[in-house]
Amino acid sequence: MMLPRRTFLKIASASAASLVFPMLSGAAEAAPPKKTHLVTLSFDDGFRKSFARIAEIFEKRRLSACLNIVAAGLPEDAYIKNSPLGDFTLWNELKQRGHEIMPHGYRHENLARLPLDQAQDLVRRCLGVFAEKLGGFDPKQAVFNFPYNASTPELERWLPTQVRAFRTGGGAINPWPRSGQAKLTCVSSGPGNCEAAIDRELARLLARPSGWLVFNTHGLDEEGWGPIRASYLEALLDRLLARESVEILPAGRALAKYAV
Repeated sequence: MMLPRRTFLKIASASAASLVFPMLSGAAEAAPPKKTHLVTLSFDDGFRKSFARIAEIFEKRRLSACLNIVAAGLPEDAYIKNSPLGDFTLWNELKQRGHEIMPHGYRHENLARLPLDQAQDLVRRCLGVFAEKLGGFDPKQAVFNFPYNASTPELERWLPTQVRAFRTGGGAINPWPRSGQAKLTCVSSGPGNCEAAIDRELARLLARPSGWLVFNTHGLDEEGWGPIRASYLEALLDRLLARESVEILPAGRALAKYAV
């Protein structure tokens, strides 16, 4: 029996709303996007305090955070001193709560400075840790986030044989997700507070008819390279949610939803 058009639209809208948070496993059915601007705030490294707070802020708005974790911990440097890192107990908990947990290298090595075979080995080791320790991890659905946003053409050709996609340095604004897309580019800003840079890139995005902004940040308040304030993140998400044209999604879920 055919449903009246109005009834059908109500059912379809309710079904789409149920997918917002948490995202069900598997790719969402493609549809002409009602949104025209995608925003991915990509948080790197894995600071315990910051990432727990980021998750809470996103959850209060029924959003999923995009959290990228170093598999075997970061070597100590000035930007992680006195900032304890989380572990896979926390990452599994946050994933179960609906957030996206993706790989950000084995020990945060600059892979672009290494011979290709060494860089490939470190990527495999990183993915191996994730497969062992993160429940439900599937490299075919994963986005590998290059440490330092530093890649090489050889690594970029090879990585799609290992993962769904990768994030590297480049322009902040990507085209709308499309079938077969494997490369995402982003910008970051630091070492100090990067809020002004985010605002500039958002203004550029919203001045365009459509596009996908991927901005790479790290911790909250004083944690990490190029941090933002927790209060700024809350106000930013509220500001974006008030715009009908904008959708806020982690990178992997944006690809799963639209690049089909």
